[in-house]
Amino acid sequence: MFSAVSLLAFVTLALNVVANPVVIDRSPILSIPLTKIHNITSGHNLVASGLARAQNFKDRAKAHDLAAVKKRQAEPVINEVVSYIASVGVGASDTQYQLIVDTGSSNTWVGAGTKYVASSTSTDTGDRVSVSYGSGEFSGTEYIDKVTLTSALVITSQSIGVASSSEGFEGTDGIIGIGPDTLTEDTVSGVSTVPTVTDNLFTQGTIAEKVVAISFEPTTTDEVTNGELFFGGTDSSKFTGAITYTTKSGDYWGITQTVTYGSTTIQSSLSGIVDTGTTLLYLEETGFNKYIKAIGATLDNATGLYKITTAQYDALENLVFTIGGTEFSLTPNAQIWPRSLNTAIGGSASSIYLVVADLGADEAGFDFIDGYVFLERFYSVFDTTNSRVGFATTSFTTATTN
Repeated sequence: MFSAVSLLAFVTLALNVVANPVVIDRSPILSIPLTKIHNITSGHNLVASGLARAQNFKDRAKAHDLAAVKKRQAEPVINEVVSYIASVGVGASDTQYQLIVDTGSSNTWVGAGTKYVASSTSTDTGDRVSVSYGSGEFSGTEYIDKVTLTSALVITSQSIGVASSSEGFEGTDGIIGIGPDTLTEDTVSGVSTVPTVTDNLFTQGTIAEKVVAISFEPTTTDEVTNGELFFGGTDSSKFTGAITYTTKSGDYWGITQTVTYGSTTIQSSLSGIVDTGTTLLYLEETGFNKYIKAIGATLDNATGLYKITTAQYDALENLVFTIGGTEFSLTPNAQIWPRSLNTAIGGSASSIYLVVADLGADEAGFDFIDGYVFLERFYSVFDTTNSRVGFATTSFTTATTN
């Protein structure tokens, strides 16, 4: 079960956006409160959940059908992550569902917990819908229904999946997917793709560009307002300097990056993805081993994460990501798990654990996943209109809260 905590973020939806995805006039502000929840019982399960999700990404990258994914569905499901949950209204009665906000998938669905009840706005298409996430799965029937994000942001005709079965989503009701619409391919019978929430906000004229921007902040406490999901543009109050854009690659929010640690090149111009649904930072095994060797870290059997001593932490250097020609540095503090939350992963309160994990061998060009621990240090922009991903520093890039 998820153990919910009251970390709140806010999703701000931009209504009047100029051609450049930068919002100047943020009035009125329309926001959806997000509750950050920890579904973590151990570091081992946290790592395993990320790897299961990564394997699902790799399977899709190798084949644009469900065959490769379904072969793994009989395996045990482990879904232990840090998630952001939005309360989203569906139907004529605006029934509230607690949905995971996910950039690594694009279908929106309900029914894992609170059951869906058809209303006067509901249309049963009769089409089957099924999605596997590696760390979970669902199957059911597609409906077209009204989706209410706020009283002023209502999507009148949104494709939603209504789950007849689901696994790995205890404590939540489903997902609101904000990945590229190509990720809906082969998920609904009888159609090639289905419009995402972002697509429909744009089509209805609610937003001027298909842009989603995300701001997170590192935290070490259980209750804090620490994020913003911005539709239709970017919020200049949430980042410093300029946004660097790089061309999107692949079906996901994929990018190419080079990673260095001190004088050691960890990865050179390799491909991977940026994903809010993955908690840790994963590097393919060759680069990961270079990083661990350079630091001198050792595997901690209690948590499944790698551990360093105080002296090694004091000597830690920046882990530098070169994206689109710009360097983005994960400081020493950004490379470690929040020490105040060590016991949540089965660790010792006085130990220092790294948030970088081994992705395994290179497969299908999937050489890294920049997960939540990366995104909490940088502003990120997912721009469908211009097929690009952007990053900028924030006031929390060099924070020492961990």
